[in-house]
Amino acid sequence: MELNLSPLNLSGIDETKRPLVIAGPCSAETEEQVMNTARQLAQKGIKIFRAGVWKPRTKPGGFEGKGEEALPWLKRVKEETGMLTSTEVATPKHVECALNAGIDLLWIGARTSANPFAMQELADSLKGIDIPVLVKNPVNPDLELWIGALERINGAGVNRLGAIHRGFSSIDQKIYRNAPMWHIPIELHRRCPQLPIFCDPSHIGGRRDLIAPLCQQAMDMGFAGLIVESHCNPDEAWSDAKQQVLPDVLDFILDRLVVRESSELTESLAALRKQIDELDNELMNLLTKRMRVSREIAVYKKEHNMAVVQTGRYSEILEKRGAQGVLCGMDADFIKKIYEAIHEESVRQQTELINK
Repeated sequence: MELNLSPLNLSGIDETKRPLVIAGPCSAETEEQVMNTARQLAQKGIKIFRAGVWKPRTKPGGFEGKGEEALPWLKRVKEETGMLTSTEVATPKHVECALNAGIDLLWIGARTSANPFAMQELADSLKGIDIPVLVKNPVNPDLELWIGALERINGAGVNRLGAIHRGFSSIDQKIYRNAPMWHIPIELHRRCPQLPIFCDPSHIGGRRDLIAPLCQQAMDMGFAGLIVESHCNPDEAWSDAKQQVLPDVLDFILDRLVVRESSELTESLAALRKQIDELDNELMNLLTKRMRVSREIAVYKKEHNMAVVQTGRYSEILEKRGAQGVLCGMDADFIKKIYEAIHEESVRQQTELINK
């Protein structure tokens, strides 16, 4: 299904200027906290305020948001600062309450986008309603599931649609709270080039010190906007305190972003791309030759009743080529992934030939 999209058409905002920034606290905690944060952000030029009203928590017992009680606070933000307001919705009831409160933009969280039944219920509740909706990537790295969630909302007639890249859950505890896996939103952009993609550096990083470099990476990759958690007193935040920044800090980060807008194809770039094309052709020829040799090996294995997979040889290739890649200035994991893919295709072809 091809997405039927139109601009987000946010009142008073130039959507052609990057980044389009949505900012505010993780959670709406008190009216005073919401208004204090909103006033500071408005003074810094932020046009869209975000705050979680309903908070899905991993375990029971955590702060799950103020619910409908907080919606009048967001209405006051709009009346007193002129900012547009946004919040997360996870059920049709949330949608109804948010629309009745005059919320300007809705987003759908990662846990919800992973559930097709929940997405369809939200889509049904949005039929006939003209409001921009942003869909976060599912918690697991599944591009098709993400696109399916977007298609369900679009199929309900919501054309003012965008995506939020918030990273992907991983069992490995590394530097990021959620692994960026940039290749997934890049592929989403390739397949849906008109879809605006926002980066959520707060949820990817999980730490304040990672927000600035993640914002810059998003801009370098051509993302349309950023959705960043900002709190008037982040150390005392009731949820996700470690990943929220002061409005002053957010302003500092945004002020130092380098945004490259030019897409002009110069003669020099065209020449370099031509070299890339020629090298890719050489790579394809070499891979073709390598697979031909693999098939010859398969004939030998069949004649001598040998197993297709020789684990000792496979380990030797991974070890040698990984070390060679490092010496050539490449990442060992990158080389490992390449040779794993080559080995998988080689095994497929050998198995096919042996079983004929």
